[in-house]
Amino acid sequence: MGFFSFLGRVLFASLFILSAWQMFNDFGADGGPAAKELAPKLDLTKSHLSSRLGLALPDIEVKQVVSAIVALKGLGGLLFVVGNIFGAYLLAFYLVVVSPILYDFYNYGPEDRQFSLLLTEFLQSVALLGALLFFIGMKNSRTTTSSKSNLKKRTPKPKAA
Repeated sequence: MGFFSFLGRVLFASLFILSAWQMFNDFGADGGPAAKELAPKLDLTKSHLSSRLGLALPDIEVKQVVSAIVALKGLGGLLFVVGNIFGAYLLAFYLVVVSPILYDFYNYGPEDRQFSLLLTEFLQSVALLGALLFFIGMKNSRTTTSSKSNLKKRTPKPKAA
């Protein structure tokens, strides 16, 4: 059981680790292809949030966002492989924050080709988030169960002579 659990975590985390490694290798002086893809989507998200909130948001350097994505995916994936719950939280944070920005299917109509591609990618991210939440729930329930079982153990009373 332990080996298959570890193997599952390795296969799951490899999605994040390998993509972080590719982003790291392609980073370059301008942030690489990830920054070029992310820049217009980040600007659109920033203008949308500014209009909804009614205040001006500060400029965000796309290279720093890409660096943060690489760190979240890489560190989160490595920690997740060894079974650390903090790694699962890092990956979940990445999915919750970045997925709606990267896979902005809501900016297209259902008849557009981009809509179905982006919606599919977004739903895959939601499925990954669901798997992470399941892992977090299992980790939390296991630690709660083991701490409750420790409370139930009683020390034997000394017998009166």
